[in-house]
Amino acid sequence: MRHVIALDVGGTGMKAALAGPRGELLHRARRATGREQGPDAVVAGILDFAAELRAYGAEHFGTPASAAGVAVPGIVDEARGIAAYAANLGWRDVPLRDLLTERLGIPVALGHDVRTGGLAEGRVGAGRGADRFLFVALGTGIAGAIGVDGRVEAGAHGFAGEIGHIVVRPGGTPCPCGQHGCLERFASAAAVSEAWAAASGNPGADAADCAKAVECGDPVAQAVWQEAVDALADGLVTALTLLDPRTLIIGGGLAEAGETLFTPLREAIRRRITFQKQPSLVPAALGDSAGCLGAGLLAWDLLSSTDRMEVTP
Repeated sequence: MRHVIALDVGGTGMKAALAGPRGELLHRARRATGREQGPDAVVAGILDFAAELRAYGAEHFGTPASAAGVAVPGIVDEARGIAAYAANLGWRDVPLRDLLTERLGIPVALGHDVRTGGLAEGRVGAGRGADRFLFVALGTGIAGAIGVDGRVEAGAHGFAGEIGHIVVRPGGTPCPCGQHGCLERFASAAAVSEAWAAASGNPGADAADCAKAVECGDPVAQAVWQEAVDALADGLVTALTLLDPRTLIIGGGLAEAGETLFTPLREAIRRRITFQKQPSLVPAALGDSAGCLGAGLLAWDLLSSTDRMEVTP
């Protein structure tokens, strides 16, 4: 069976799959990233894992993988296939596409983790059928993916979709990026966890605890939650004004609160828009499979473009 390798590299773990031509995941595997051993060990682990997946495919499906798609965090130069920087993995300017191509002997596509997950959500997940979508992941930070006609826009320098660094509170909390008042300092899961831990007096409390307290009617939790919702709405309306998406997909840890987040967020956006059209606001559908599914799509897209080039006179 023809298949591709799909590999999603995270800060602590790697999720991988062998994906069939219709996107079906034929085989899944996981392993630790091993970042505590340093960036060189992380890269070696990725290469070894990919080689094991290739061998598994050859043994169980009668042929090795036709291509590979790999999603990595941080700053990614997708055109050159370089993992430029990732603070949580410690690497800089790793020519990961070339290293994998040499090791596997097949074409390799390299993508940014959030944009790759957004690609999957847009094509086969919550945004299926939408010609324009914006995927926003609310996790430790906030990042986005801008979808246009079935593809995700990387930008001229690979920074497109960094919605978490829209300044929503000028002069506010410092951000590691060097600005003050960035969206992710107020509306990420990490920011809500920090705010609720301080407000509740419980250092171990997190965003999920805050959401539960909101559902129970705790007024302090409701104030913390509404501050995050308001900041998120401010950032999203800026994005809506610039991009005019048809569908707005929200994923990440904070989205697990369900309607505790989505109901007030829809209302906060509605209050802020004037001439803009309010998009359909929906939760992400693919969960932690999005990265693998998106990496598989990158690989199949690469094969499709290669096939077209080969038949072009």
